[in-house]
Amino acid sequence: MRMVTGRTDRVVIVGAGLGGLACALHLAGAGREVTILEREPIPGGRAGRLSVRGYEFDTGPTVLTVPDLIAEPLAAVGEDIDDWLTLTRLDPAYRAFFPDGSSLDVIAEPTRMADEIASKCGPNEAAGYLRFVDFARDLWRLERDEFIARNLDTPASLLRPALLRLLLRGGFRRLDRKIGDFFRDPRTQRIFSFQALYAGVAPRQALALYAVIAYLDSVAGVYFPRGGIHAVPVALAAAAEKHGVKIRYGTTVVRVETYAGRARAVHTAAGERMPADVVVLNPDLPMAYRNLLPAEPTPRGVSRTRYSPSCVVVNLGSRQRYARIAHHNIHFGHLWRSTFDDVIRRGRLMRDPSLFVSNATRSDSSLAPDGREVYYVLAPVPHLLAGGPTAADWRDGGLRRRYAAELIATLERRGYVGLGSSVEVSHVVTPADWEAAGLAAGTPFGAAHIFAQTGPFRPRNLSPAVSNVVFVGSGTQPGVGVPMVLISGKLAAERIVGVRRDSGG
Repeated sequence: MRMVTGRTDRVVIVGAGLGGLACALHLAGAGREVTILEREPIPGGRAGRLSVRGYEFDTGPTVLTVPDLIAEPLAAVGEDIDDWLTLTRLDPAYRAFFPDGSSLDVIAEPTRMADEIASKCGPNEAAGYLRFVDFARDLWRLERDEFIARNLDTPASLLRPALLRLLLRGGFRRLDRKIGDFFRDPRTQRIFSFQALYAGVAPRQALALYAVIAYLDSVAGVYFPRGGIHAVPVALAAAAEKHGVKIRYGTTVVRVETYAGRARAVHTAAGERMPADVVVLNPDLPMAYRNLLPAEPTPRGVSRTRYSPSCVVVNLGSRQRYARIAHHNIHFGHLWRSTFDDVIRRGRLMRDPSLFVSNATRSDSSLAPDGREVYYVLAPVPHLLAGGPTAADWRDGGLRRRYAAELIATLERRGYVGLGSSVEVSHVVTPADWEAAGLAAGTPFGAAHIFAQTGPFRPRNLSPAVSNVVFVGSGTQPGVGVPMVLISGKLAAERIVGVRRDSGG
């Protein structure tokens, strides 16, 4: 494994996102002097917080899986996750609604889930589900141990016995065909394959490797921390500060100073120069190279990135509660294959939207005024370079308002009666807003690639041009999503201090 050369005593991390915070905790546990510079007044990056008139909204991810990956950086400094977060395992993990009027609870407990599938889809489908669980569990363990949670310097690093095991398990078949080995009902096929959209590929194009995404939430379980997902970066930041990490909020970094192939310092918008032995960059990779390392060549793998779809998020503070829904809900439209084509290939808004709706106050009433509810509505949309709506369309052309109204009307037709008239607070986030927040192509889901969850095929986390610059977050190894970003923090730290046996490495 390649590592940072030279001294590594003083580390400056740019960005207090989940990856940067996880990296800071691992480095603090290894005895490094760590400073985090964060331009916002709070930690979290994409996992931020919006507070409006007593309503509290998570601004980024709403689904939390694999809490062990939160516990790991805390354990690096001797802390216990239970002392920092109160986690509830959601039951069901999701509730899926289908255009024929049926619904199916996704229960992250195989015996009960098999019963649920048997009652709705028949015993053969339930038997297929149990076979899928065994397949996906083995796939996750293999991918995590051999490819995801390991620093691999080149694709040649994949040439190991585990690759043959992955091939023999069908990991390189197309996802939809592999899912078809286990499920025949279109409803279960959708539940266990739609996650490929967030990696930028349709199930018929994605590799079966992506089944691990479905495994993490549908089988391993979904959790919700008291206070919302933003409570996670708040906890990590507080633990980091307890163990000597300095976090400076409201501090914008404008440039990394380099000389003779090494970073020497970072410069802030206030004119301060901060020397560093190592610089860790949490911002989106294309933006990091463009804005912070302008004198260095952008690697081809970054400059030629193909992007995943973006999304529109509508945060609603409402007087209305709906008894039929769960904490997390997926509402599938009639269209399926053409939905992926619209968003990914044609750069069009979905004609028959499939929507994700989270109702966090179902698990934590403190997130809204008494008797009120918060709803988080997510609709996949094309990214800004897909040939569809532009940033100007979303920002100035009225599309933001029209599309939000269309989404609310769609939900009302699907059972959210009176939703529009019950809204007290509305906040809409579009690809233009993601772009303004520093995310390339206006997407929070990063790069798209059929190998997007396989570490060495993503842009490296160690700069090829500046020997002591390390990258962390969803733009680098191992990939997109909260679990991958937390792992990226550990991988970045290992580039600096090596693999620590007492940290589970």
